[in-house]
Amino acid sequence: MEQSAVQKIAVFTSGGDAPGMNAAIRAVVRTASHFNIECYGVREGYNGLINDDFTKLGPRSVKNIINEGGTILKSARSKEFRTAEGRQKAYENLKKYGIDALVCIGGDGTFTGAKAFSDE
Repeated sequence: MEQSAVQKIAVFTSGGDAPGMNAAIRAVVRTASHFNIECYGVREGYNGLINDDFTKLGPRSVKNIINEGGTILKSARSKEFRTAEGRQKAYENLKKYGIDALVCIGGDGTFTGAKAFSDE
């Protein structure tokens, strides 16, 4: 099996809570574990990226969450992430942890933010 270029990922939920967020987090964490990819959860969406609120996740971290409502990582909207300075702080924190990829779970606002982040 070929070694993946991605060794560490981070996952977060952003915006309003929605059904299925915990199921999506669980799928990301378990898939990462299967492929021996280190996985971090980021609490409170983009705010967590900016404020360095990362926690390591593994299969035990996501045990029995599939039937829970909301999101175990909490969710938030971030005014600071809309600024270049906020996105720079988030980028520096991702680099500090050696994160290769970011999994963003949310809606239009989440993906608009992710596109701006990726473009920069």
